[in-house]
Amino acid sequence: MSYTGNVTQGGPPDVRELTDVTITKIEVGDFENNAYLLRCNRTGDGLLIDAAAEADRLIRLVGDRPISTIVTTHRHQDHWMALEEVAKATGAQVVAHPLDAPHLPVPVSRTVEHGDRIPLGETHLEVIHLRGHTPGSIALLYDGGGVNQHLFTGDSLFPGGVGNTDRDPKRFEQLFTDVVERVFDRLPDETWVYPGHGRDTTLGAERPSLPEWKARGW
Repeated sequence: MSYTGNVTQGGPPDVRELTDVTITKIEVGDFENNAYLLRCNRTGDGLLIDAAAEADRLIRLVGDRPISTIVTTHRHQDHWMALEEVAKATGAQVVAHPLDAPHLPVPVSRTVEHGDRIPLGETHLEVIHLRGHTPGSIALLYDGGGVNQHLFTGDSLFPGGVGNTDRDPKRFEQLFTDVVERVFDRLPDETWVYPGHGRDTTLGAERPSLPEWKARGW
């Protein structure tokens, strides 16, 4: 069956097989968080995005094949409740932006800034800093070549709008500007978006709504 990204609490993961990377999406926890396991198809190296909850399920998802890295997209607790246990079980390095790293429950092995690259076997993910939801929120871009691009946005971009900025006009303006300049102005419509909660989308599906988002201020 083809990948849809439509996962449910307690349900099976959804798996997307790309040429060089396999993406597995699973929903965990009471806040319906998405966690993503990426594996390099050539080396088997793995990377987990947001050890959000249900450590036992995430550890089973990782299985016997090692992962080298756990990336936390931002400081909010619902995105790291299983981090300590999964990091201990896997021995993976913990990665986050320096502005959010002090708020995590374990020491961060590596801090990353906008434009940095995080290795994944023979490929990598690029860090995109999207300020506003939290000071250190990051998205992760896997560029599979050409229009085959995949963006993991945490809570900074969803179907229907940018992430929550608590009705703060300055925070909203910062996040909206970063999302436009660092995501929509740069990446093609075919770019697949994997958010921190809920269903996936594409930049092409969301692009026509940018003026509406700006006008409403959230």
